[in-house]
Amino acid sequence: MSSPVRRADAAENRARIIQAARAVIASSDELRLNAIAKQAGVGQGTLYRHFPTREDLLAEVYRQDVDELVAAAPALLAEHEPVAALARWFDQVADYARVKRGVFAAVEVAVWKDLSAHSLGPIGDALTTLLDAGKADGTIRPDVDARDVILLIGYLSRLGEAEWDARARHLLDVVLDGLRRRR
Repeated sequence: MSSPVRRADAAENRARIIQAARAVIASSDELRLNAIAKQAGVGQGTLYRHFPTREDLLAEVYRQDVDELVAAAPALLAEHEPVAALARWFDQVADYARVKRGVFAAVEVAVWKDLSAHSLGPIGDALTTLLDAGKADGTIRPDVDARDVILLIGYLSRLGEAEWDARARHLLDVVLDGLRRRR
């Protein structure tokens, strides 16, 4: 039986590995597991115990990003008016999309399909929550739904790294402006 200290240590190692992987994905086209292990301050054996394959690690980074994005919607609505909450959520979408693009580029097609199934429903539900709040207070157009927005923001996957900083958030602002109800 494992001691509580050992389990806490393992959980901490796992979290550091995921954090290092997220940073590498966001900043590099090349994902080298030995570099991630070094950045996380763990040995390669520890990395492979937690994530036997590169795809396992990438899938976990992706799943955590989806979970964080979904959890952000109600939290943002609790603190901000609907349009401001949606704008802040879009900021998180831009960060998420940058990581997602790197993850999808590196994960095999079968894994990608599983990840897409995991994310589409919860992300659509979170977006619906934000849109419904804006519709209820009259700031969001009544004729849009989550699927419309997901289709519109799909362009993020087409932005190259060279133009990401200049265009990603600007284009999300354009989408947000199109979602606003005109009075």
